[in-house]
Amino acid sequence: MNKLWAPWRINYISGKKRKKGCIFCRAKNNIAKDYVIFKSRLTIVMLNIYPYNNGHLLVSPLRHIRDISQLRQEEVLDLFKCLNRAKALLQKVLQPQGYNIGFNLTRTAGAGITAHLHMHIVPRWAGDTNFMPVISNTKIISQSLGELARSLRNADK
Repeated sequence: MNKLWAPWRINYISGKKRKKGCIFCRAKNNIAKDYVIFKSRLTIVMLNIYPYNNGHLLVSPLRHIRDISQLRQEEVLDLFKCLNRAKALLQKVLQPQGYNIGFNLTRTAGAGITAHLHMHIVPRWAGDTNFMPVISNTKIISQSLGELARSLRNADK
């Protein structure tokens, strides 16, 4: 029998109380612990610790805002520059065949975090959907978050 090992998901699965406050605001000053890949003057890029696929990144303005209408022009430009940089890192390290990129605005639209605007970039491969999510509500992520964070940071040098 094969085993799926993803110990970082236990708090999510068990519904344990999460740390208080905004994950993006907390991550501003704590690069390694919160899986921050890089920051610019206005944007932060970090791994999603509950990923849909390996390499699932979150790209967020550093300023705590809720909606895209609140973005300043310089933040929009920086956000998309960082998105391009993050996509290039994912391409270099994981070589995905495609990407899902977008915002989930409000809980109704699928946002897990509604108080701080963020964009998802999800690497995709042909055949990355299989029976596991359908039959057992399980997604296989084949690399540890720490290992992937190190690989992405090293590729950015």
